[in-house]
Amino acid sequence: MIGTALFSLALAALTLAGPLAARSPDDMVRVSVLPGWRDADGTHMAALRFEMADGWKTYWRAPGEAGIPPRFDWRGSRNLGAVEILWPTPQQTTTNGMRTIGYEHDLILPVRLTPARAGEPITLSADLEIGICSDICVPVDTWVHLDLPLDGGTRDPRIAAALAARPYTSAEAGVGRVTCAVAPIEGGLRVVAEIDMKRMGTQEMVVIETDNPDLWVAQSETVRQGRRLRAETQVYHADGRGFMLDRSGLRLTVLSTGEAVDIRGCSGN
Repeated sequence: MIGTALFSLALAALTLAGPLAARSPDDMVRVSVLPGWRDADGTHMAALRFEMADGWKTYWRAPGEAGIPPRFDWRGSRNLGAVEILWPTPQQTTTNGMRTIGYEHDLILPVRLTPARAGEPITLSADLEIGICSDICVPVDTWVHLDLPLDGGTRDPRIAAALAARPYTSAEAGVGRVTCAVAPIEGGLRVVAEIDMKRMGTQEMVVIETDNPDLWVAQSETVRQGRRLRAETQVYHADGRGFMLDRSGLRLTVLSTGEAVDIRGCSGN
C-alpha cells in the first residue's frame, strides 16, 4: 500500500491538465521501427525510434522519482519468440524539482528479436505506453508495426551507435564485490547495496530494480567512500502484500555524468 501510494502521488503530480490536453501526441513525439538486420545466429536486431519535439524528453525503464515507466506489449507480433530491449545509457535530469532518468531529442532503442520459427520472417507489432515531458508530463499510447527483412537487411549505423552507448558490464568496469543487505521495515524491506568500484564520474546514482514486476522500488540514496559505493532504498509490494526478495534477481545500474555500469545480482553480507 505504501509503495502504491507513493507512486500514485508522483504520477498525479505530473498529470496532463489544461489546454495542453488537446494537443496531438504527434506534435510531441513520433515513434517508428528501424528494420535493422538478421544476425548469423538467427536473431534479428531492430530498433524503435522516438523522435521528440524540441524541449521534450522520454523515460528510461526505471524513470526516477516522478517519471512514467514505459510499457511494451508485443503480443500483436507474428513469429516472435522473445524480445530483449538493449537500453542505451540514459541521462539524469530534473523535472519539477525531482530527479528523473531518461532521454532527450531522438532515442534509438535497440531490440533483439528471437523468432519463434527459425528461418522465417518476423512481423513486429507493438502497443506502447510511454511518458514524455517538458514542463508537464504527458502519457502517450501509440502503436508500431513493420514486416522485418529475412534476407539479412542493412546494418544500420544508428542502431550500431545505440548499442555502443550501452552501460558497461561488471567485468568491463572492473567491479569487485557487490553485497546487498536486506532488512524488514513497516510494509516492506530495506535494501542496502555496497559496490566495490572506482569512480566513473560525478553525481553518481545507483538505480536498484527487482525481477518481480509487482514490486515498487524507491529511488536510492547513494554515497561514496573511497572505492565503496553505498546505496539504500525501500521495496514494497504494489498490493501491500508480503514478499520475498531474490538477491540474484536484483539489477543495480550505476549512473553518473560520465559512464554507467550494469550489475546483475548481489550476494549477502
